[in-house]
Amino acid sequence: MATSRRVVVLSGGSAANNLVDVFDEVIQKNGCSLTYIIPISDNGGSSSELIRVFGGPGIGDIRSRLVRLIPPSHEHIRNLFNHRLAAMPESGEAEFLTILNGTSSLYDQIPAAQGMLIRSILSHLYLEILKRNRPPSSTFSFQSASIGNLFLTGARLFSGSFESAIYLLATMGGVQEARTSVLPAIVSNFSHHIAAGLENGTIITGQNAISHPSEPTALNQADLQDDYRYRNPLANGNDTTIEDANLPGSLPTLRKPNIAFSKVSEEPLPARIERIWYINPYGHEMLPPANPKVLTSISSADALIYSIGSLYTSIVPSLILQGVGARISGPSGPRFKILILNGSLDRETGNYAACDYLDAVTRACVQSQSASAGSNPTADRNEWRKYVTHLFYLEGDGVPFTDQNECTEYGIECVRLYGRKTTNGAVNYNESALSQALCAILGKREKGERSRRNTLLP
Repeated sequence: MATSRRVVVLSGGSAANNLVDVFDEVIQKNGCSLTYIIPISDNGGSSSELIRVFGGPGIGDIRSRLVRLIPPSHEHIRNLFNHRLAAMPESGEAEFLTILNGTSSLYDQIPAAQGMLIRSILSHLYLEILKRNRPPSSTFSFQSASIGNLFLTGARLFSGSFESAIYLLATMGGVQEARTSVLPAIVSNFSHHIAAGLENGTIITGQNAISHPSEPTALNQADLQDDYRYRNPLANGNDTTIEDANLPGSLPTLRKPNIAFSKVSEEPLPARIERIWYINPYGHEMLPPANPKVLTSISSADALIYSIGSLYTSIVPSLILQGVGARISGPSGPRFKILILNGSLDRETGNYAACDYLDAVTRACVQSQSASAGSNPTADRNEWRKYVTHLFYLEGDGVPFTDQNECTEYGIECVRLYGRKTTNGAVNYNESALSQALCAILGKREKGERSRRNTLLP
């Protein structure tokens, strides 16, 4: 579907997957195309093992969105790429070999030609795994590995291009890229990690450590000055480093596997996050440019949507990239810039109110326009509207508080939406209400459709 109207969504993986159907309905009603912009700083789950052994971008959120976009007509492909191997490493490898040799039941509904192509890509990956194995100290773990992640990595290694790997998975899954495309925020074959600076001076390295730590992750400033002391945490207490894709002296929090972690039990941060930035393997700040296609998509968009998800690890990593803030606020930038507040607070946002979200988005966009590392911009509330024009929010216990008068004073139009409380206490957006509100802004509502924008179910 070729169209001149465009909607761009900034998001991470898991949370925003729940709104894919909403966004699809919006572009269908308004005759728009849709572009998802997703960061590549994810270093948790099975992505962490692929990064440890092969380097390369964090692909978990990219794969998650691509698989979610696969239509029912290609359900067999979706089931394969969505499949995770067994949680025990030995069982996981045994299961992978059945997929590799074509005897897995996951191939039952997959055409032979597609199955052979998938097996060829996975065979290339397995050969690379065997070449990198250094038993007994350094071997690849198949524990809970995502087949989609393995396929994307194999395709990237085979073609030499991350974008080619994304194209191949999307094509095999029947995703119409002219209608809905997925762009990595950074186009690279290298890993890009983030760090968080807290207001109390603590520095936390690695996205997984910021969002879902399995152990204390605060980085000692003295350690940053003594890179040579770092040893791979898999070295079992001896002084022998393990050979993997990480450069010698890389920070240990960027080298360790993060395959198993909990998204439910989260220790609160000791202080608020002050700033997010990109780091090299030794912890030094970097200023990476955004994917050029990302900048073009933002400039040509009618609407930019900041989706639900982790504020500092799903949204901000895309905003702080060089060039992004200027494109959002520029004269040719999106007319509508819609921030959808979460229906609950998490480890990253603590007791945040709507104004704190607006401050964080503004600071990140200003930071992206700085030419020097280490800048710590403040948020001028008079600049809120440069980056956000509309704020969607819910009401209820445990959701970010929204002061409509405060937001309106600085030019933000607030839209209170209908929501329903879940069993875990969070409030979820009603999909119909959210779709109607987005369509109302973009200019299209179905005839006779009753608005549910300003209601909330207790």
